[in-house]
Amino acid sequence: MDISTKKSDAPPSSPLPADLSAAEQKRAARGATRPGDRVFLGLSRGSGIFLLVIMAAIAVFLTYRSVIAISKNESNFLTTFEWNPTAAEPSFGIAVLAYGTVVSSIIAMVIAVPIAVGIALFITHYAPRRLGGAISFVIDLLAAVPSIVYGLWGALVLAPHLVGLYGWLDDYFGWTGILEWQGGAPRSLFTVGILLAIMILPIITSVSREVFRQAPQMHQEAALALGATRWEVIRMSVIPFGRSGVISASMLGLGRALGETMAVATVLSPNFKIEASLLDPNGGTFAQNIASKFSEASEMGRDALIASGLVLFIITLLVNGAARAIIARRAEYSGANA
Repeated sequence: MDISTKKSDAPPSSPLPADLSAAEQKRAARGATRPGDRVFLGLSRGSGIFLLVIMAAIAVFLTYRSVIAISKNESNFLTTFEWNPTAAEPSFGIAVLAYGTVVSSIIAMVIAVPIAVGIALFITHYAPRRLGGAISFVIDLLAAVPSIVYGLWGALVLAPHLVGLYGWLDDYFGWTGILEWQGGAPRSLFTVGILLAIMILPIITSVSREVFRQAPQMHQEAALALGATRWEVIRMSVIPFGRSGVISASMLGLGRALGETMAVATVLSPNFKIEASLLDPNGGTFAQNIASKFSEASEMGRDALIASGLVLFIITLLVNGAARAIIARRAEYSGANA
C-alpha cells in the first residue's frame, strides 16, 4: 500500500464542529466541555473574583475611616512628628512611623537576604543530602514559630546580649552619627531590624532553595565540562536563573517585615521622634503603633490608627507591585509570567 494512502486513511484532526455556538467553541477550546471541568472553571474564577472583592472591601473600609480622621486632623498627616488624636484639636502624623517601618525593614533585608541566599546555595549545591535535609527541616521549623515567641526571645535574650555589639559599633563607627550609642537598653530600630531578619530568614531561604533546585542541570554540567569550578557554575548558571525567584522571596520576607506587630511591639522602646543614630530608642512602626494603642484608643484615635493602616496597606501594595514588575522582566524564570 502506498504511504500516501496510509496517511489519507488516518482520521484527520478536524477543527471544532461548525454547528457549535461561539460560547460552546470557547469552552471546548479551554477543555471545559465536561461537567467536572466546568465546575472547576467556575470555582477557580469565583475564587479569583472573591479575592478581588475582599481587597476592594478592605481598601474601601480603610479609605472611609481614614477620610473621617484626616478631615479632623489639625496638622499635616504626612509630616507631623506627633501622635495625639484625642486632644481638643487632634494632631497626628505618620512621619515617625513611616521612618521606623522603612528603616527597620531595610536593616532586616540587608542582613537576611545574603544569609538566606548563602544557606539556600549551601543546601542545594554543597551540603550532603542528609545534612541539607536536616538544615532544610530546621529552617522550615523556624517559619512556624509564632511572632510573640520571637518577641519574647528578642526582649529577654537578644536585646541584653547586644550591649557588647552596640559598644563596639559606637567605638569604631560612632563618628558617623548613624551608629552612635548614648547608652541605655539596646531596644532600638537596629535591634528590631536584627529580630526581623531572623524572622524572615526562613521564608527567603525556603523559596530561594526551591528556585535554585530548578536550575537546568544541563547548563551546570556543560559549565563543568568546560572546566568551570563549582562557584563559577553557581555564579554563571544558577544565580542568574534564580535571580527573579530570589527577588520574589525577598519581597515575601519584606511583606512580613513591614507588617510585623507583636515581636516589634515587645522589643522596641518607641519614641515619637527621629534621631540620626539607629542605636538609640527612636521612632516606631505602623504595626507596632496600632497594636499598642488600639485597645485604649477613642473613636477618633481608632480612626487615626486606621488611617496609618491605610498607608501601610498602600506601601505593601506598591512594594509587591514593584516586585511583580521586576519578576515579569525576567523571562528565563519559568514562574515569572504565571
